[in-house]
Amino acid sequence: MTTTTNHDLVSVITEDHRAFERIFKELESGKGGDQHRKDLADHVIAELVRHSVAEEQHMYPAARKHIPDGDDVVGHELEEHAEAERVMSELIGLEPKDKRFDELVSKLIEDVRHHIEEEESDLLPKLQAACSPEDLRELGEKVLRAKEIAPTRPHPAAPDQPPANRILGPGTAFIDKIRDALEGRTT
Repeated sequence: MTTTTNHDLVSVITEDHRAFERIFKELESGKGGDQHRKDLADHVIAELVRHSVAEEQHMYPAARKHIPDGDDVVGHELEEHAEAERVMSELIGLEPKDKRFDELVSKLIEDVRHHIEEEESDLLPKLQAACSPEDLRELGEKVLRAKEIAPTRPHPAAPDQPPANRILGPGTAFIDKIRDALEGRTT
């Protein structure tokens, strides 16, 4: 999803956030048929999962290491990721004709917007102040690489901290991509 040429952590994360917002607006518009809305939901779920996995593997450990209240901030962020994963897990199998589809899409959008606002107003500025430009570039590159091999489906019971998430992620991603292809899921 990220296409920025400036690969520092803050740019990578915020560009993903803007891309999510574009998809959210399209979902909220109600334009397109049921299949288009299902494809959009599947696409944003896959991208949110990739984004979250990369944050959990690289950004959150950096926050724990570099910012004074890092453990508390990361704990809160992980709680929000877990809630979004629960919503995505319920949403992933639904068709747009199901009355819960719109409810869950709205809940997911609301939760993710809240999460984005908190990250951009608190966590990212703290990391930017605490890390060198070189560290931020290195973290941005790591996040981009992690997203390439991350799962595409929510796995609420999966570990969300290194090293377990880095070890299990690629195998889970492989299985997810096979399932996506077999189901014709847009990711």
